[in-house]
Amino acid sequence: MAEDDKPRGEPAVKAKLPNAKNIRSPEFKPHGLGGDSRNRGPKPSGLTAAQAKKRRLAIVAGVLVVAVAVGAVATWYLTRPGPEITVSGDFGKDAEVTIPKDLVPEGDELDVSAPIQGTGKKIADGDMVYARHVFYQWAKGTGDNAKKSTSKELSSTFKEAGGQIQPLLIGKSGVKGVDKGLVGQTVGSRVLLQVPPSQGFGEQGQQLNLGKNDWLVFALDILESVSPKAGPQGTEHKLDDKKLPQVEAGKPGEAPKVTVPKDTAPPKELQTKVLVEGNGPAVAKGETAIVQYQGQLWKNGKIFDSSWQKGGTPVGFPVGTGGTVPGFDKGLTGQKVGSRVLLVLPPKEGYGTKGAPDAGIKGDDTLVFLVEILGKLPK
Repeated sequence: MAEDDKPRGEPAVKAKLPNAKNIRSPEFKPHGLGGDSRNRGPKPSGLTAAQAKKRRLAIVAGVLVVAVAVGAVATWYLTRPGPEITVSGDFGKDAEVTIPKDLVPEGDELDVSAPIQGTGKKIADGDMVYARHVFYQWAKGTGDNAKKSTSKELSSTFKEAGGQIQPLLIGKSGVKGVDKGLVGQTVGSRVLLQVPPSQGFGEQGQQLNLGKNDWLVFALDILESVSPKAGPQGTEHKLDDKKLPQVEAGKPGEAPKVTVPKDTAPPKELQTKVLVEGNGPAVAKGETAIVQYQGQLWKNGKIFDSSWQKGGTPVGFPVGTGGTVPGFDKGLTGQKVGSRVLLVLPPKEGYGTKGAPDAGIKGDDTLVFLVEILGKLPK
């Protein structure tokens, strides 16, 4: 029971008070007057009321600042980002992937990000994508290292100096995660893919010594993307010269019909006729033109080579570097992406006096090429 609640009457506690005459005078002084300074009450402040208020506000503000700082540190610690896979290096030239050992692959979801976002056209299912890439094996540790991961580089086209870039047919690349992850990305992008086992190489992964639970990490620099079904895009120019082959365009993605004039002698010099002037950038010397093409003999119109007849897969030709026959080099240098070009090559601009027996081309044969430029790759 509290003291205040006890019944009144007798004192709650019987205190034995000292007799006043027994108290020495130095010990008996009014409060705050004289005597030992340690027993004095608070000394009156010399501050005005406004100054005192200002001091109190400053103290409160200081306490709040400290509290906010402590809260910020605590929030950062609790929400700080965990380890993540990163990629560095110049676009198209070098890609260095860092996979932290503290990051362990989990789940079965494809992770897609674009550390560099390109501004080119979007990639669609069925497109041919030309990219530099590097990819890694990524696996969870075992035993005492179960909370760690291991990684190993398996292939890199960044390190193949001067090597030809092999296109990826989206939808049939052989890696489901790549097919899915690249759709919707744009040319000029660097794409980072974390591919779970269910979307990897499948049984073919055994050839790379991949375990059934191993993930793949891809970094791809998208240099170009073309549709095999695309046709020329630009301004048409009518060919009035009846002494040259006539071209009848078909549907987009199909080979045009080229008719060589009968009983007409072939020209002695290289002929380059732009039937459609493309809207894209020009192909410079040293770059690779990605084209659909068809080659025929002037003498009888026989087709000796055609990308359209080889499954419709676009082909890359280096331009202006002697990587193909002279007339092809000269005729395509400076032409724009999206163009359709007719080339007539006399023997000296084709295979020369030796011809190309395997293709049925003799040393005196004039060649007719119809070329559609779908894209280009940088030097």
